[in-house]
Amino acid sequence: MQPFGDRSGVVIEPMLTDQWYVDAKTLAKPAIAAVEQGDTVFVPKNWEKTYFEWMNNIQPWCVSRQLWWGHQIPAWYGPDGHVFVEETEAEALAAAKAHYGAETALTRDEDVLDTWFSSALWPFSTLGWPEQTDVLKRHYKTDVLVTGFDIIFFWVARMMMMGLHFMQEVPFHTVYIHALVRDEKGQKMSKSKGNVIDPLDLIDRFGADALRFTLAAMAAQGRDIKLSTQRVEGYRNFATKLWNAARFCEMNECRIVPGFAPKAAAHTINRWILGEAERVTASLVAALEAYRFNEAAGAAYQFVWGTFCDWYLELVKPLLNGEDEAVKAETRAVAAHVFDRILLLLHPFMPFITEELWAKTAEGAGIARASDLVLAPWPVADLTLADPAADAEVEWVIALVSEIRGLRAESNVPAGARLGLVLVGADDVAQARATRHGELIGRLARLSGIEFAAAAPAGSVQLVIGGVTAALPLGDVIDLVAERKRLEKEIGKADQELAKIAAKLGNAAFVAKAPPEVIEEQRERSEETQRSRGRLAEALARLAVGV
Repeated sequence: MQPFGDRSGVVIEPMLTDQWYVDAKTLAKPAIAAVEQGDTVFVPKNWEKTYFEWMNNIQPWCVSRQLWWGHQIPAWYGPDGHVFVEETEAEALAAAKAHYGAETALTRDEDVLDTWFSSALWPFSTLGWPEQTDVLKRHYKTDVLVTGFDIIFFWVARMMMMGLHFMQEVPFHTVYIHALVRDEKGQKMSKSKGNVIDPLDLIDRFGADALRFTLAAMAAQGRDIKLSTQRVEGYRNFATKLWNAARFCEMNECRIVPGFAPKAAAHTINRWILGEAERVTASLVAALEAYRFNEAAGAAYQFVWGTFCDWYLELVKPLLNGEDEAVKAETRAVAAHVFDRILLLLHPFMPFITEELWAKTAEGAGIARASDLVLAPWPVADLTLADPAADAEVEWVIALVSEIRGLRAESNVPAGARLGLVLVGADDVAQARATRHGELIGRLARLSGIEFAAAAPAGSVQLVIGGVTAALPLGDVIDLVAERKRLEKEIGKADQELAKIAAKLGNAAFVAKAPPEVIEEQRERSEETQRSRGRLAEALARLAVGV
């Protein structure tokens, strides 16, 4: 086949020239041994196989490049073509004088060293090498190299060879191989394809923090990142949520209290959130230490958006608006303390907004921080703050409210309708919880009241929460028979959609011809439809009890 250049579009023709080579096989031996004996480890470990495959089959390395820039080859030619390889031109001229018996003009090789040859010197040349500087002594070897799998051989292996050859020590103790960032269809980004997503454009539209968090949240080990603007936009909304939480705390006078002692907190909801903050700290740190950055980002996201913003700030509104001054003061201190912890945990992922809020919350409290957030001590989890009794009580309230909200949505209950809640056969613990938090549950789940009974009233839909049956009489709010027919119709539509997708994926000709992204899209649609059908089936089963 006639070869053409990808970018030039012209025919590629061979031209035989003299080139410079490096004996890579000799250089590779200590680099192979260093990984075999664990001086340098790969994360995930399976990439060691790729490293060994390339290194054990390495060929002589051509380091000549016909470019305008780079480290020029340290070789000079005499008038008869004799080659002088020296560190400097002065040394080359001295060698030529010794060889020819007189001073002789030399011509330097015009080629430059391969880019990867120069890059291989990076771990120590940037620290002052070949001079034995204090910076070099302090920082070499380095700690962790973060890079992509596609340059394990081009860069990682060559840094290993050069580091061991010139420094007699590996350049880093860990190589973390991150995912490859592809477009939303899973295609590798390419200028020729026109599918490159410009990170600067994303930063202009959504902010650097949103893009940074997106990449961290999607960086699962062993999986490529399918980047889309919708994902980045979603995490921009997360940043907005964080800012709004700070505004809520500010408006409710939740200010940092110097010397605040979390263990002194007495209210159940406050003890619950303090325990949750310590648990997420522990899980996030464990994920970071294991280089599972997506799990660390996910833990932070779930705690900030789900636990703190969606639940804690809602649960404490009655406390902040109540008459008990001691509880109000405690809640304000706890909210400020936990929000401070959030800023610390999110800082590696979202450095700009967290640094801004770190300064603003201190200003609002009238205190001086010991340092900027970037220099603040990393939090250490104190799991002794966890209170199992408080956890069980608040989680029961959250589960009850969540189930009622879900049932209202699934059963098309009007948003403004107030339902009555009947707890059937509730034990003393459940009755005490419902009584203590009755007003809160009623506000969050839009209830007209909570009653206790031995049997469920007629025309009610039932839920089981923590061993307690919760009955909601929907007969007075919706037409149960009509709603049941609607759910059956929706389930039928879902079954038809699933059958259509199954027929496509079961068609060998379709699977063979369709692009991979189309097949993946069909599988995702099937999974989403199955989840939707499951929710509809659950709603129908609940409704059947009340009809």
